[in-house]
Amino acid sequence: MPFRVEPDATFRHALAAANRPLMGMWVCSGSPLVAELCAGAGLDWLLIDAEHSPNGLESVLAQLQAVRGYPVHTLVRPPVNDTVVIKQYLDLGVQNLLVPMVNSAAEAEAAVAATRYPPHGVRGVGSALARASRWNRIPDYLARAGDTISLTVQIESEAAVAAVENILAVDGVDGIFLGPSDLAASMGVLGQQDHPEVRAAVEHCLAAATAAVKPAGVNAFNPATARSYLAAGAAFVLVGADVAILARGSEALAAEYIPPAAAVEPAGETPASY
Repeated sequence: MPFRVEPDATFRHALAAANRPLMGMWVCSGSPLVAELCAGAGLDWLLIDAEHSPNGLESVLAQLQAVRGYPVHTLVRPPVNDTVVIKQYLDLGVQNLLVPMVNSAAEAEAAVAATRYPPHGVRGVGSALARASRWNRIPDYLARAGDTISLTVQIESEAAVAAVENILAVDGVDGIFLGPSDLAASMGVLGQQDHPEVRAAVEHCLAAATAAVKPAGVNAFNPATARSYLAAGAAFVLVGADVAILARGSEALAAEYIPPAAAVEPAGETPASY
């Protein structure tokens, strides 16, 4: 007889049960080994990114499998708010979606519809072929699928900030996530995530989420900024990324052991002898 299995609790459930903000990190390398290494770090959640990272369906699947044995919640960001793409991610077994660039209530409604089977949405039915249902080993998956999925939408433009109350009001949107980098770009201050106007926009959205009784998260690698947003009501925060940690760590090693280039004598012939 085949094993009968149950889906994991969603990020929505984790946030509802938490007595403190949940702290996480980006997983951007595309490596299942790195994803597993991060899963055992002791953080609350990971975000596997397929919008700005070298991830496709196969590598996302491999990373989901690699982290499955660890007590960490895993979100996946698809590259686009698209019904077909979201269907593929859900069928892979992604239970927690972070959908980027949601700028209006209508776009939020489209994301919700993509996660729901008819008559409540437009998700295509292929559960018998998919890891999502563990190939029909999850009892009554079709009837229960909506409860096994958590949807967070990303607020990262001036238009989204202006519409945040309407976005939060969409049934099926479980939370919002603020992206200060793209928000800064849309506000004309590219690269200035800590610009006062950007900070004010983020804090406005955090307050709107509190009023709507829905959780809001934010990306904040600067510890002081992260603590400020936590004090403003952020329920979940991304505080680092695998690739950034590796980049800065390897740079620190080079700076520790290799003299500055200007102080290094070239080996062999000198430029004057060329």
